[in-house]
Amino acid sequence: MAEQPNPPSLMAEFWRGVRAEFPLLIGVAPFGMIYGVLALAAGIPVAAAQAMSAVIFAGSAQFITTQLYAATPMLLTVLTIFVVNLRHLLYSASIAPYLQNLRPGWKLLLAYLLTDEAYAVTIAEFQRSANSGRASAGFFLGAGLALWGTWQASTAVGVFLGANLPQNWSLDFTLALTFIAIIVPTLKDRGVVAAAIIASLIAVFSGGLPYKLGLLLAALLGILGGYRLEEEK
Repeated sequence: MAEQPNPPSLMAEFWRGVRAEFPLLIGVAPFGMIYGVLALAAGIPVAAAQAMSAVIFAGSAQFITTQLYAATPMLLTVLTIFVVNLRHLLYSASIAPYLQNLRPGWKLLLAYLLTDEAYAVTIAEFQRSANSGRASAGFFLGAGLALWGTWQASTAVGVFLGANLPQNWSLDFTLALTFIAIIVPTLKDRGVVAAAIIASLIAVFSGGLPYKLGLLLAALLGILGGYRLEEEK
């Protein structure tokens, strides 16, 4: 009877996750720098801007905060961020079966590291290998920490640049350009396209609502519209 090969070590899987994530880091770094610059332009203190990257670690939430920080009550800001990031529930549901045997401490750590880019490479690997042990957790950990470190470093660079830019430079337009760059590559099926179109139209027509409620309304109706269309397939 042939001997079963030894499973890959946690460290080997960790570095494999780092290598798998690396191509995405090239695109993530500029967004981290842009966030740092916009955070300071919005009036967010330097320490708070950097801390958001470490504690919240969610690019979309951080960009939304820079837009709503000075003009919107905190409760509405939190609610808007909650709606926009509901997609993480779907990420968790799809990846949970591969991690069900892990200890609670591992699950908490990996939940913190669950982002769009880390999820993309990890779920693809899990589906290929059908692993559910500690080695898989190592891959996820490597991908997530590679992204986390890049985000912290690029935010710090953006904060440094923002602190040294003239106050009369208007950087608001870069926020729209950033979201366009993030969204366009994800428009791959009719549900996502419908969500983007609905949200865009609602945002335009509800732009006059107080406290930027149009952004919350657009996100919520866009998600519901895209979900309804997917259910009809």
